Amino acid sequence: MFNNGSTVSKINRGELDVADAHFRTVFEISRRVWELSDGRYDPTVAPLCDLWGFGTAEPESQPSEADVEAALGAVGLGECSVGSDGKVVRKSADTRFDFSSVAKGYGVDCIAEMFDRNGVDRYMIEIGGEIRVKGLSPRGRQWRIQVDAPVGGIAHRRFGILQLGPENMAVATSGNYRNFRYDAKGKPYGHTLSPLTGYPAISEVLSATVLATDCALADALATACMTMGKGEALDMLSESGAEGLLIVAAPDSGFVSVQTGGFDAFMVK
Repeated sequence: MFNNGSTVSKINRGELDVADAHFRTVFEISRRVWELSDGRYDPTVAPLCDLWGFGTAEPESQPSEADVEAALGAVGLGECSVGSDGKVVRKSADTRFDFSSVAKGYGVDCIAEMFDRNGVDRYMIEIGGEIRVKGLSPRGRQWRIQVDAPVGGIAHRRFGILQLGPENMAVATSGNYRNFRYDAKGKPYGHTLSPLTGYPAISEVLSATVLATDCALADALATACMTMGKGEALDMLSESGAEGLLIVAAPDSGFVSVQTGGFDAFMVK
């Protein structure tokens, strides 16, 4: 959506109402996670992202309650659709799609599919922290992927190490500890916005790392986890068939981790 000539930008501006195969696929994945999350994951939050300073606009101040209510009127993936002919129906003329939470993962999947078509049987693909692997590493062992601890700044501190492969596997992580802003009182708020309230999502979950066979699905699920409590997030992941690790705020120790039943099998002991 940051490219004015892209398909999604043209659809957002109402200049185009027929989507290509890429748009349709990303929409379908988003719709699935929207349903799994009971509407708490919603890529039509673009108007809200602009209001809070995480989109294409740079607001000079925090939005008013009236501004939030007006933007919420355009939010609602459940009232949008893409037909078999590619025809896009938006909730309203002000509805805009922000696929930032799934597009990187989808890009990884597209590259992986291209490699597969051309007979490449071992690879690690990474775009902006979203990863997909297949086969073994050049060292002849499983690929090792670091999971960061939820600390701010540009530094990376290890929380744990994943070992993936030789079977196809994708991993995506979402967190609010690096992309945030401050309100008028100096209190930080994260970039994950609630499509239900119109305000930054309040959750004990500091970061979510999700494992799935498709990177786009892992990407969207990781973002969805940031909009809910740990119990709800674990239930959603189990229903989706994915595995996940949540790093959760704790009053005394700073943070602790919880995970789905099968996640530990991918951790380096």
